[in-house]
Amino acid sequence: MLGLDLLSAANEGKLVAIVSPEAAGEALGLLAAFEIAAQAAVIGEVGRGADVPMVEMVTAIGGRRVVQMPYGEDLPRIC
Repeated sequence: MLGLDLLSAANEGKLVAIVSPEAAGEALGLLAAFEIAAQAAVIGEVGRGADVPMVEMVTAIGGRRVVQMPYGEDLPRIC
């Protein structure tokens, strides 16, 4: 709505882990032991798609979007 792409905005303190489907439950169980990770969840899966590797995001309302590599330089860190 404001023209900001949240996929390329700086956001510290987040983790995306790629684990096998068999290990997902155990990984969530380990994270649940920490209050900061109480909302940990499986948010996607690796599947077989087109011949070209890509990441596709399905939105909350069912739309699809290709997640592209960031353009240019990373945002500067302001700490």
